[in-house]
Amino acid sequence: MKLVKAKENPILKPENKNKWESLSVCNPGVWYENGTFYMLYRGAGKDRAHQIQIGLALSNDGINFQRYEKNPVLRPTKDGYDAGCVEDPRIVKFDDLFYVTYAYRPFPPGRYWLNEKYNHNFPLQGTPSGLKENKTNTALALSKDLITFKKIGRITQFNLDNRDVILFPEKINGKYYLLHRPLEWVGEEYQTKAPSIWITASKDLFSWEKDQLLIKPQYNWETKKIGGSTPPLKTKVGWLVLYHGVSLNDDMYRVGALLLDLNDPTKVIARLKNYILEPEYDYETKGFYTGCVFPTGNVIVDNKLYVYYGGADRYVCLATCNINDLVTELLKNKIKGE
Repeated sequence: MKLVKAKENPILKPENKNKWESLSVCNPGVWYENGTFYMLYRGAGKDRAHQIQIGLALSNDGINFQRYEKNPVLRPTKDGYDAGCVEDPRIVKFDDLFYVTYAYRPFPPGRYWLNEKYNHNFPLQGTPSGLKENKTNTALALSKDLITFKKIGRITQFNLDNRDVILFPEKINGKYYLLHRPLEWVGEEYQTKAPSIWITASKDLFSWEKDQLLIKPQYNWETKKIGGSTPPLKTKVGWLVLYHGVSLNDDMYRVGALLLDLNDPTKVIARLKNYILEPEYDYETKGFYTGCVFPTGNVIVDNKLYVYYGGADRYVCLATCNINDLVTELLKNKIKGE
């Protein structure tokens, strides 16, 4: 099966009136509550540094979003660990607080689609690779309203490139669970030939248990790398997880799905062999990453799954399906022994 793309796509475009998001908007985290869809989206302007920030938009129907205001709600901290950019938010909620994981860099990335690195003129000789190579890592921010935030800081290992870091939306057996994709964990030592999805648990969100390899590339459409995409969604038969895969053949991003055990999410119940979303239209193939669909937000409303994704690193887009149809298809692809 395939997700159905909204005829209104792209549902959010760059806004020339707002300098900070005049070039691109993409990769949104989304939360639904009391009839309102809340979207935290990544935006960037036309500056050479390509400093990325996060804005807020709201909707009553999940399609037509209005920006909260003209300014970003989550910004890089000057001279802080995330001074270069804040991007790709994923949203979960515990009690009355939103927990937002977001990717960051210590220095702006520059216009990567032109292979330009931003010259920040900071002396880095002898510093750890995380700084010297301006690696992307992940931090956590808390919020009561998705308008104001308290930054908690980095929650993953410093010297790894680790951007696809996603919390489960509830504790399981008293523990927080987290998916992540360390780019460097490749080779015989890690039992995978390409970057893969790992899972770990914690009682306090900061001291993590030993990582376990959850899944690694298995099919032709995901041979280069895979990574978690959206926060897991709880269904009656398991945790639904959407993930992205990149092919060595065409370097395109596509989207797959799997089910994890409700009580032990280190256990994969089912995994689709075929992707459910791929680049097809101009808004997915003509941008700053040619051929990319990159989901970062999903919600279920009245048995309808809304999947929000970035198109070609330029637009925010939407695709949907009946959640029961997707779960039924997954159960046809159960892992042997489950």
